[in-house]
Amino acid sequence: MIAGHQQVTRDWWDNCRGKYELAVSELVFQEAGAGDEQAARERLEVLDALTLLETTEEALTLARQLVDSHVVPSKAAEDAIHIAVAATNGIEYLVTWNCRHIANAAMRSRIEDVCRSAGYEPPIICTPEELLEADEDDQ
Repeated sequence: MIAGHQQVTRDWWDNCRGKYELAVSELVFQEAGAGDEQAARERLEVLDALTLLETTEEALTLARQLVDSHVVPSKAAEDAIHIAVAATNGIEYLVTWNCRHIANAAMRSRIEDVCRSAGYEPPIICTPEELLEADEDDQ
């Protein structure tokens, strides 16, 4: 399954990334830098060319609201930060393979409700596969 996700991600990256202005959070940089040194270096090289989004106090407040409202479990507080950074920066799509706490159909409407209650339009949360399929339908 992981290999399949990696291939879909590569396909999206090769065929669709030019259609979007790509941005990542500071947290994504931290996560990409972990693990195997060579693989981390390669991931960071790719991310280096993207727009970097700051983790502002507003984002941290929204992340706390997502956790406090039990939309995102406290053990997954970093997932709440991913969502909050995207929302507070007006990011249209949050693309992730994290289907447990982020790209989860059962949680999406609750995430959207918390974001809107805090005054932010939530990002459209999806996997690379969903965004790839949408792009392929447009061709």
